[in-house]
Amino acid sequence: MNNYSKLGFFTSKGRLVFEPNSIFRTPFQRDRDRIIHSASFRRLKHKTQVFVNTEGDHYRTRITHSLEVAQIARSISRYLNLNDDLVETLSLAHDMGHTPFGHAGEEALNESMTMHGGFDHNLQTLRIVMFIENKYLKFKGLNLTIETLDGLLKHNGPISNIDKINRIIGAKKFKQKINFKNNSSLEAQIAAISDDIAYNNHDIQDGIKAKLFSLNQLCEINFFNQIYKSYKTKINRSNKDIIVYQIIRDSINLMVQDVIKNSIKNLKKNKINTKRDVQMYKDKIINFSSKFLSIEKEVKNFLKINMYNNKTVQLKNNRGKKIVENLFKIIEKKPKKFIINKFIDKNKYRAISDYISGMTDRYAIQLYKSHK
Repeated sequence: MNNYSKLGFFTSKGRLVFEPNSIFRTPFQRDRDRIIHSASFRRLKHKTQVFVNTEGDHYRTRITHSLEVAQIARSISRYLNLNDDLVETLSLAHDMGHTPFGHAGEEALNESMTMHGGFDHNLQTLRIVMFIENKYLKFKGLNLTIETLDGLLKHNGPISNIDKINRIIGAKKFKQKINFKNNSSLEAQIAAISDDIAYNNHDIQDGIKAKLFSLNQLCEINFFNQIYKSYKTKINRSNKDIIVYQIIRDSINLMVQDVIKNSIKNLKKNKINTKRDVQMYKDKIINFSSKFLSIEKEVKNFLKINMYNNKTVQLKNNRGKKIVENLFKIIEKKPKKFIINKFIDKNKYRAISDYISGMTDRYAIQLYKSHK
């Protein structure tokens, strides 16, 4: 284990609304617990990852994906001796803002909101934890730590243009406690790359299960072929189905190892010795080596061709997109039929966006069918 604890966030700058610390849990443990106990997190179990939730019980949903991201992220964080609880919180929360029907639903909602500030699932996660989840008498939202808000906001890195933040959240809502241009924390970078590792590998597993492509096709990628060859002599009729699990497990393990080794190399090479050094550094520190960046690119291209652009998947995505578009039009005509007045009065279209994005796949389908 490498001790980079001086680069991690173990003490918090506090919250947007003051709360006394707990003697039993750290601020980051409390953040994690608030995420897990939120209604928005629970609804992820009925939201699409790739396959619409109604298609089968064994395909991944947003909640299983988020749990898998957290597991991978904690492994990386633990080895570097960073803040496991912050990493886990960011991993569990990162997809809470997703619409029903995955990226197709997001695209449809963003198009519907074009004239009203747009929609972005990463920023929607911030709206959820800052405004929408209401379970406390003293404040709106979950009142998470500044470090958690910063990490969620910078899931894709530092922010040079805050126009979208102003339209969807309002930069002033952060009370000048976040520097948007600073680089994201190492914990946030770990959560982001763990997201990539998880969905690339698990989408492959789900794609083979759905018979969108075969193991032989996957092994056209040299990285997976090398893993397969290492087990070839051990495969027989009784264990043939297990080989896919073994390949995916080894793939994740190799990617995690590469991230750890390359990140340590980056820290040493660029003399990153303090949290300030992390914030001022302009590139990703937690990253794949050039070899694995190439592998990742090849895997993403394979999935794009064989899975995301598959005609059956596209048809279902288009149906989901149509449902979101039509629900927006239906609710727009009579918003008070669906949404509490105080939200409509504040910002009608943002309230509609919040309402639709919070739906599960099955609820969106049922609502659409009942209003056709």
